[in-house]
Amino acid sequence: MRILVVEDDLILADGIANALRAAGHAVDGVASGLDADAALTADEYELVVLDIELPKFDGFEVLRRLRRRKSTTPVLVLTARDAVHDRIQGLDLGADDYLTKPFEMGELEARIRALVRRSRGAADDLIDLGRLSIDVKGRRAFVDGRAVELSAREFAVLEVLGARAGRVVSKEALISTVYQWDREVSPNVMEIFVHRLRRKLQDAGVGIRTIRGLGYLLERDA
Repeated sequence: MRILVVEDDLILADGIANALRAAGHAVDGVASGLDADAALTADEYELVVLDIELPKFDGFEVLRRLRRRKSTTPVLVLTARDAVHDRIQGLDLGADDYLTKPFEMGELEARIRALVRRSRGAADDLIDLGRLSIDVKGRRAFVDGRAVELSAREFAVLEVLGARAGRVVSKEALISTVYQWDREVSPNVMEIFVHRLRRKLQDAGVGIRTIRGLGYLLERDA
């Protein structure tokens, strides 16, 4: 999953980014409202972790501009403000959840998982595709209950394809999910990941089809 962290406290921002990357997510980070607005205008993210107290302009304005563009990207607001009217303002502007500093990293990760489940229309952390089961929280995949050995990036690709099973996912979208924007990535890297996944899932009752010029499609075998 690709996440944008908007936080001007660099120590906290690094802590959040490192925790999310360790969980297998691709994370980009910016430290001002202006940079956040530019990033959200130029790129697509599956979730935004947004601080309120930011230079240039605050997180409320970032959120206001994001929703004005009709974006439905889930937004988790982080703030040291604990006043009720601040929480109400954030929710009224379109925030999906609100977490007051200081907080436990485990709670942040749990709230992120809940927001992603909600955005995908899922009730829990499992994606079931016949014999294939993807445990989003545990970052593991199983075929008939047997664990499939996957690298963190292989799992990240499978998670996106599984969450969008039956729909084509572009190569660019998959690359942005696995790598943050400051990485130089070979255009052929996704073909390598898909090749490995096909080999490891050959008895799973699903297949990854290449749709030429469009991307990849995860679907159940006929």
